[in-house]
Amino acid sequence: MNYILFDDNNYQNLLPLTYTRPVASLRCGILTMNARWEKMLHEKCSFKTQDYLQVKFPLTIADDNIFINGSLFCNSDMIERIQSLVQNECLIHDQMLVAARCAKEKAIHFSIDEVIKNFKTSKLTTDCKFLQNPWDIFSMNDWAIRFDYDLITKGRVSQPLASTNQLIGNNLFIEEGAKISCSILNTETGPIYIGKDAEIMEGSIIRGPFAMGEHAVLKMGAKIYGATTLGDSCKVGGEVNNAVFYANSSKAHDGFVGNAVFGEWCNLGADTNNSNLKNNYEEVKLWSVSKQSFVKTGLQFCGLIMADHSKCGINTMFNTGTIIGVSCNIFGPGFPRNFVPSFSWGGAQGYTEYKLAKASETAQKVFARRNLTFDEIEQNICKHIFEQTQEQRKY
Repeated sequence: MNYILFDDNNYQNLLPLTYTRPVASLRCGILTMNARWEKMLHEKCSFKTQDYLQVKFPLTIADDNIFINGSLFCNSDMIERIQSLVQNECLIHDQMLVAARCAKEKAIHFSIDEVIKNFKTSKLTTDCKFLQNPWDIFSMNDWAIRFDYDLITKGRVSQPLASTNQLIGNNLFIEEGAKISCSILNTETGPIYIGKDAEIMEGSIIRGPFAMGEHAVLKMGAKIYGATTLGDSCKVGGEVNNAVFYANSSKAHDGFVGNAVFGEWCNLGADTNNSNLKNNYEEVKLWSVSKQSFVKTGLQFCGLIMADHSKCGINTMFNTGTIIGVSCNIFGPGFPRNFVPSFSWGGAQGYTEYKLAKASETAQKVFARRNLTFDEIEQNICKHIFEQTQEQRKY
């Protein structure tokens, strides 16, 4: 069976994080959405996403195809029902298309509206969880880490924890090559997963649920509260509470971030802090890029959402409920505005456009530090986002 994870219109609600990736490539828990599907399906999945992202996230079409909503969290009951679909049948949950099965010709011209209109429709009655808003990523991270921990570690044996550490509880799994020294790990509040070749330096204190990917580094004296995830090759220090870092991002110094999401290739200067609670304890509203207005989150604790390639200088302060677009460079005293459009340069004193050539030059240097190439595919994606967000940069 050929499995394809598709974006529906909900990808717009997940901007700016989905400017640079399909919905199914978002990380919540230990795994990305697509990695979780692939692990449970025992098959590789391809992507049906925005045209400008399709080269980086290719689409594979076969004679027999099952399309699955990329914002959907999978479980075993759901997989059984999806795999039982027949040709030209689809599953619906609360008017959302969950999955559909079709032959090659219809897959080439796949359209959500056409599928719902013309296919045999069945309702999915099992419990469904979707990523529908940026804040869902940290709000659902506790549940997702626990789910992924059981999925990844079932039937496997952890590497031993060095005797210099203190372990509270038993839900710890350490992959091969990971190093942990002189740290306290409390798994009574949730499981802790340490990826291959990751490192936890001396003096770190961690309360689960917590996960770190391959080659990630937790700096000396870090204080981590769950539910927190560090993606592959992230470097994190200071105080962190319920935050998700995507791959290759750094918060290597002191400072607090909480109830937050950081895309790939972000870097936070020393003593960067974000507020996650309003002084009047009211519900936090967050700027919606798609609606071009503030929306209610239903949350009392909501901090910072920062999209890929964005950076901030030392001592940067972010207010409660702040959205930072793709490839922003923020610095200076005071609180930046609580929505900073993609490709912005400046801070509380004002902004100018971060020119595409300069932003690309920085990205090339950042990639080179990890022995990677900011290639033509990456450049074209950034160019498209730069042009797509032009109207937002009316400072």
